Amino acid sequence: MTAPDLLVVGAGVAGLTAAVAAADAGLTVTVLFKPSPGGAPSTSTAYAQGGIAVVDPSDPDDSIERHVGDTLAAGGPLVDAAAARSILAGGPAAVERLIGWGAVFDRRADGRLKRTREGGHTVSRIIHAGGDATGAEVQRALTDAAKSRPTLTARAGQAYALLTDGDRIVGVRTADGDTFGRTVLLATGGAGHLFSSTTNPLGATGDGIALAASAGARVRELDFVQFHPTMLYTPGARGRRPLISEAVRGEGARLLDVLGRPVMDGVHPMGDLAPRDVVARAVTEAMERTGAPCVHLDATTIDGVAERFPTVTEAVRAVGLDPQTDPIPVVPGAHYLCGGVVTDLRGATGVPGLYAAGEVARTGLHGSNRLASNSLLEALVMGLRVAEDAHLAPPLHPGEVRALATPQARVDRTSLQDRMTELCGVRRTAAGLAELTAALQAPSLLAGAPGAAAVTAREHEDALLTDVARRMVAQALQRHAVSAESVTEPTEVLR
Repeated sequence: MTAPDLLVVGAGVAGLTAAVAAADAGLTVTVLFKPSPGGAPSTSTAYAQGGIAVVDPSDPDDSIERHVGDTLAAGGPLVDAAAARSILAGGPAAVERLIGWGAVFDRRADGRLKRTREGGHTVSRIIHAGGDATGAEVQRALTDAAKSRPTLTARAGQAYALLTDGDRIVGVRTADGDTFGRTVLLATGGAGHLFSSTTNPLGATGDGIALAASAGARVRELDFVQFHPTMLYTPGARGRRPLISEAVRGEGARLLDVLGRPVMDGVHPMGDLAPRDVVARAVTEAMERTGAPCVHLDATTIDGVAERFPTVTEAVRAVGLDPQTDPIPVVPGAHYLCGGVVTDLRGATGVPGLYAAGEVARTGLHGSNRLASNSLLEALVMGLRVAEDAHLAPPLHPGEVRALATPQARVDRTSLQDRMTELCGVRRTAAGLAELTAALQAPSLLAGAPGAAAVTAREHEDALLTDVARRMVAQALQRHAVSAESVTEPTEVLR
């Protein structure tokens, strides 16, 4: 059976890091990516504004242990401290590798990398590119690097099912046929389109989670969805919405309710730079208290805000406002999935041949709440580790290859998103989750024949979204029950 050494599903930072590193090691690589409407890969990486959280080894005020401490403080007891230490310690070398591949980050006059601070960090350790266009620069650099590797090929293709030979995953099925790989890496991103408004691209529909689960991989902590507290508010808008980077607050912007009162006063010692879950809840409470559909982010005190945050400024001006003179209307929006497919610290899922990296994976780094800008770093480090292991896979031999059955459900995506936002969003109750559990049994879920012919691409996405929604709500309801019975757990552990 002819197959590349590594088959990567997804072309964001995790997938392309693994692909380029594997190609540099002399392996053959195929990358399949879900295309955006314009044909380019649909990735969350390109939209990441804030930056990459990475320790400067020469900074006497920072250390890996301090970074681990900040991560534990943000993510709570569900953070795996050993995993966090391992991944964060790999950060400086991974960033140097990325720079070697052509990524250009903002630098000071003395040539050192500029660093800023974001919510939950006790020191300035976030590196960035183009002010608030870090993700776009990372995506550009990795895409250019991938194009220049002769043993790496990439093409559009939406994964409909995983292929197995015995107990081993050996490829994926797409609308155009079957694609094989000695090692298969799922790097498909998150599931932001479970909700009515999100910062995620259109392709973030939970595909990798549902596909991995169909193969018997474990999924954990799906209930911990990070809602970014400052998504640009526009009346009536839904779907992907622009993010107002946390770095804007890092430079001094303040959150105010519609009556001009500071949202975070008395809420948390770190104020506007508290961890995101704290800020998102406070923003939600301020909206409920005032009856307003949004709060305001006041960035008018930041000198040269347009130069420091060009991406934010462009988005705000597109709705007729100027961040230098006008408060920015913001609301919480679905941003990042902290849980996912359980992997070890090499990216292995426990299912032979199947790896996962990036937002689709659960390494133990994020716990119940991701520390700002830890995600790009995790994707870089874990992508490199998957590439290092790819050569260990045994050769593929002709066998009885079959496609694993995946869910097929005819659902109304808008209704699903609205119910998830209402009952499994920033605010959750046991009664609401139970109601949602019952509602999610309504769509007919058929164990249909695997493959592309049974459904359209959109229907396939909706089926996988529904599958992930059911798993997410079940885990949220179970956690709510455990928390209610515990005297040591925080009473509000849900995100």
